[in-house]
Amino acid sequence: IGVMIAAVVIAVGFMLFFSGAIASFVEKHPTVKMLALAFLVLIGVNLITEGAGFHIQKGFTYFAMAFSVGVEMLNLRLRKGTPVRLKGGASSPEAPPDVP
Repeated sequence: IGVMIAAVVIAVGFMLFFSGAIASFVEKHPTVKMLALAFLVLIGVNLITEGAGFHIQKGFTYFAMAFSVGVEMLNLRLRKGTPVRLKGGASSPEAPPDVP
């Protein structure tokens, strides 16, 4: 049990150390955020279907996730110098001022 506690403490340390870099990367590339949300939906659908008694092979889910990560890596490489700007975002010049 001591090894498990040490592993959790080390994992939390890594997460705290790298959280800033990951957060800035996701902030620069909102498509990665959308991909992560899509993964959460995909996993949620898998859990719901498993709970309903249907079986979806894990290989299909893993392949879909790996394929979409590959496509996203290609997209990031092709758009290397120009980050995506969202309409109406806080840093967008087209965003209307906040009205109280």
